[in-house]
Amino acid sequence: MVKQTRQRLSAEFKREAVRLLEQGDKDAAQLARELGVRRDQLYK
Repeated sequence: MVKQTRQRLSAEFKREAVRLLEQGDKDAAQLARELGVRRDQLYK
């Protein structure tokens, strides 16, 4: 069994992700792929 570690995202990364999501230029799925995170993480 492989132990997975939690991905830690900086506060700056989170603020930028929210800003990009609110801009509305890209849908959440596309933005998540580009940022390397799961789509549902953008809403946390």
